[in-house]
Amino acid sequence: MATISSAPSARRAMLSDRRARIEASPLRHLDVLLIAAVIGTAGLGLLMVYSATRNTVRGDPLHYVRRQGVFVFVGVLLMAAVMAVDYRKLRDLSVLVYGGLIFGLLAVLSPVGSRSKGTQGWFQLPGGFQLQPSEFAKFALVIAVAGYCYQHRGDLDAWRLTVAVSLAVVPIGLVMLQPDLGSAMVMALIVIAILAVAGLRGRQMIVLLALAATGIFAVVNLGVLKQYQVDRLTSFLNQGGDKKRATYNVDQSKTAVANGQLTGRGLFHGTQTQLGFVPEQRTDFIFTVVGEELGFLGGATLLALFAIIVWRTWRTARLAGDFFGTLVCVGFLAMFTFQIFENVGMTMGIMPITGLPLPFMSYGGSSVIAYFACIGLIASIHMRRFA
Repeated sequence: MATISSAPSARRAMLSDRRARIEASPLRHLDVLLIAAVIGTAGLGLLMVYSATRNTVRGDPLHYVRRQGVFVFVGVLLMAAVMAVDYRKLRDLSVLVYGGLIFGLLAVLSPVGSRSKGTQGWFQLPGGFQLQPSEFAKFALVIAVAGYCYQHRGDLDAWRLTVAVSLAVVPIGLVMLQPDLGSAMVMALIVIAILAVAGLRGRQMIVLLALAATGIFAVVNLGVLKQYQVDRLTSFLNQGGDKKRATYNVDQSKTAVANGQLTGRGLFHGTQTQLGFVPEQRTDFIFTVVGEELGFLGGATLLALFAIIVWRTWRTARLAGDFFGTLVCVGFLAMFTFQIFENVGMTMGIMPITGLPLPFMSYGGSSVIAYFACIGLIASIHMRRFA
């Protein structure tokens, strides 16, 4: 009898223990809405890449979308791996992360790196793949600067502010040597956003913004960039200029977006897209495919997905269990917000052409994988907000 009566008790104890493990698991606090918005955006990106490239490679309409699918798959795996790690371990390893950041940016400027379209910013990998360190540098810079500011919370005096800015200036300078002004601008904005939340005073903020503006002016006017790169950056200010040169991209882009009207011309039926009139459409100008073939409604849906990502990142920053988590989310929030606004804006002719990809949409392995890593870290912070 004792043996029989003890069996239900053992079963209840096992179920209770299992329930306790489930309740204690960080997965219980997974931000499902954030993950769903990211996966939905990446799925739409695959469809748009296919539409933009189906006529590009003769005999293989799936060439680019197949490769992009591999990038998304690897990105999802990396996102899951980052989610599984307690984000505070990265806080403790921020110095090593910063060292890896500098090493990668130095290596790509050496003969080991390769040059493409006037920029030496890639490592050539087997199978025709490329690795762009500047995309992963944004991820690493957020961790490094957030880690330093966390250590000196409430005591960010002039000296420590100088150290924090110096930590950022080195990788930003290395990115500019490639040259890659777009990524350098994003990295500078990341640092300013983190410092603002970390306790930067108003006068100090004005000085930093003035220094950033001066740096951009110097880069544009002192020969760091090639003349055609300067023309691309300034073309949105003179859209009535030479349509065969600097303003051609933005003119074709605006035509494609305008063609879409309310509901679009239909998937795979965009004139500008299917005839290849928009240069770099699968990368920098991927939003034009959405605008032309899915119209205003399709563009609004994509922007709504981005709005969810931005909102959940901001929410996680407010709910984070420690100040480091808050600073990391603020850095990623600045990165995503600026790149979305800049990329969509340049397709409409209201922002300069900087070569920044549209997160989770533009074709490119390094950017897609790095953005998924960022989402993984945001999700890790959200999952462990009660720890």
